[in-house]
Amino acid sequence: MAFLLPDGLPPGRFESWGTVDVWLSNELPQEIEHLWCLLLDQSHITGLFPLLCWPDGQGQPHDLAGVDAIRLEPELAADFVEYRRQRLPFWSEPIPMEMPEDVEPWPHDPGPPFDSWPGLAPSSPVTADSSTPTQTAARTIAHLVDTHWNGLKECRLALVPARRGADIPAVLGWKADAPIQLLCALLRSWEERFGTQVVAMFGSELHVAVARPPRGTDQAELLALEHVLSTADNVVDDPPTPFPEYAGSLVNRTHWWFWWD
Repeated sequence: MAFLLPDGLPPGRFESWGTVDVWLSNELPQEIEHLWCLLLDQSHITGLFPLLCWPDGQGQPHDLAGVDAIRLEPELAADFVEYRRQRLPFWSEPIPMEMPEDVEPWPHDPGPPFDSWPGLAPSSPVTADSSTPTQTAARTIAHLVDTHWNGLKECRLALVPARRGADIPAVLGWKADAPIQLLCALLRSWEERFGTQVVAMFGSELHVAVARPPRGTDQAELLALEHVLSTADNVVDDPPTPFPEYAGSLVNRTHWWFWWD
């Protein structure tokens, strides 16, 4: 096969997913937090990144040259203009809906507090008490497993050959209805600014661990707009969370979850 395996792995096998060879565990490993730390710490040597995913393969890989070519700021600025044009009527004057008496109406969403593209959220600095991306990723995975996150019990540990964890959706040709190249460009930028790491990808769900989340509302509002422009349905449409509420939820939050319908 195309790569040598690190030590300490549970029983597993190689599989070809499209044009990519991955290693896949036979079962969801025990004591996964410790194993995750070992695998991520070795990733700069092995070129392999751990991922929890379903063992049913993915699609055809996306060309990483397309990710490299994306100029993130101009792309998001243009997307925001179109997003604001479509949504402004709903933010300005919510359309009343006929609701059954026993059903609460959706809360009004005032939308982002920006008339024009405000720029990317500033980086969160590394401080003396900051967790490393490896530590945060391992804790996030352990939390997902311990809380029996829906769909996770069917997952297996995969080792994915990639230059960086942010490229995993493109490398595997993730089949979700997401803008994969833009998403990977965002993930690369979030890696640098917030110490993120892709940890799980199954069905249409993407889970990201965040070592240095926003610490204040202003930073979180800028980041929330980036999340909105990722087009993830759980951020944009379902549930219909008002933008200020979603932005506030990102302060100090070390686990971001996205899904596309």
